Amino acid sequence: MSTASDPAVASPGAAPPPSVSLYAAQQKIYARAVKGRFVQWRWVFVWLTQLLFYGLPWAMWNGRQAVLFDIEARRFYIFGLVLYPQDFIYLTALLLLSAYSLFLFTAVAGRLWCGYTCPQTVYTEIFMWIERHFEGDRNARMKLDAAPWSSKKLARKGGKQLAWGAFALLTGFSFVGYFVPIRDLGGAMAAMTLSPWETFWVFFYSLATFGMAGFLREQVCKYMCPYARFQSAMFDKDTLIITYDAQRGEPRGARSRKAGATTQGDCVDCDMCVQVCPTGIDIRKGLQYECIGCAACVDACDAMMTKLKMPTGLVRYDTQNGLAQGLSAGQRLRRVFRPRVLVYTAALLAITAAVGTSLVLRTPFKVDVVRDRATLARLVDEGAIENIYRLQLMNATERAQTYRVEADGLEGLQMAAPVSVTVAPTQARWVTVALRVPPQTAQSVKPGAYPIHFRIERVAGDGDTARELREKSTFVLPR
Repeated sequence: MSTASDPAVASPGAAPPPSVSLYAAQQKIYARAVKGRFVQWRWVFVWLTQLLFYGLPWAMWNGRQAVLFDIEARRFYIFGLVLYPQDFIYLTALLLLSAYSLFLFTAVAGRLWCGYTCPQTVYTEIFMWIERHFEGDRNARMKLDAAPWSSKKLARKGGKQLAWGAFALLTGFSFVGYFVPIRDLGGAMAAMTLSPWETFWVFFYSLATFGMAGFLREQVCKYMCPYARFQSAMFDKDTLIITYDAQRGEPRGARSRKAGATTQGDCVDCDMCVQVCPTGIDIRKGLQYECIGCAACVDACDAMMTKLKMPTGLVRYDTQNGLAQGLSAGQRLRRVFRPRVLVYTAALLAITAAVGTSLVLRTPFKVDVVRDRATLARLVDEGAIENIYRLQLMNATERAQTYRVEADGLEGLQMAAPVSVTVAPTQARWVTVALRVPPQTAQSVKPGAYPIHFRIERVAGDGDTARELREKSTFVLPR
């Protein structure tokens, strides 16, 4: 078969075909600073979230840290609530609440979470503010990066990196302060006596903050965050998004401020919406998964329209149906109550009610029953059969509590000795319990394991009402 005419087969002596690279270097985004009402709102949320994050570990409650997830002691303190590992079901409920809240919020308001309160957005905003302080705005930063290294450039770049590092270290320290008492952590850090694990997590979280907010930035939102990938499953044509009014803006192009009637659109193609975008997209190309809904482009476009003495809102928050059908604010609001939103709302309310009811009715102590495996059953005085158990009593209140232990479920079952034990606030205590059945029961009942119940009653005191728990176990009658 002849291959002379086949372009895929190179002729002898011919130059090899040019190689095509499948890798493109990432272009650095230089986002321009912008002023406007949405930028102000974004900074309001930056302050609120960071005051909460950095301040909450220092808040006190009943003489202890208000919010502390003490993994070493296996206690989780959330203001007046004390949780044990046995309360893990509440973490599951929290995850469900977070998921349905995200579904509901996204269906109604799109990616406003991403644009205003997502930690990646918040810390990127803070790091960019620091960067502008040292290196200037967009054009100054581009010029500085293109310039050869000098003492001035080194001072600006070095100062920025040091400021980033200090802020990242504060963030890592505060994060670990939720798991280790922050005052003890601060003292250990000042004395340089942190444990290996504390040191690891402080610097690990600091490095993560430094890398993601300082260098990766929009790459986290575009490539690492799964939310950007599955958001389309929660969007519909009545979801609030950032939109460009193409009917009003096209055809775009430069124009004179004094131009009279013209067939040209309102968009003057200034590219300000692109220059201020933290992810570097052009919103005029339509809805894109990279858009985080921060509205920087809205502020930039409104500022340009105001300068040109033209109506604002060429780029705005709207819905696809609202833009296509020219819906009023009231009509858009009525479309919020659609089946998808109602289903998410009903599920969220049901889970919230269930969790709230569970917390209100939650017994303020827990009990684990463990059989003594060394001796399943033994013969004691006068032919009675005895089983030994170990009970762990966990006090989930911040006051000392006294508990009384009883048992039932088998004829003649009785305690070898009365058991009453006091447990310190938020502590756990093991107690040994011996149960016996008389010889008559041992002789009249077949050998085997029989179900019994321990009844643990909290003795009322200090205004508390008595509560009790019943825990299952078995009593073994040997052959």
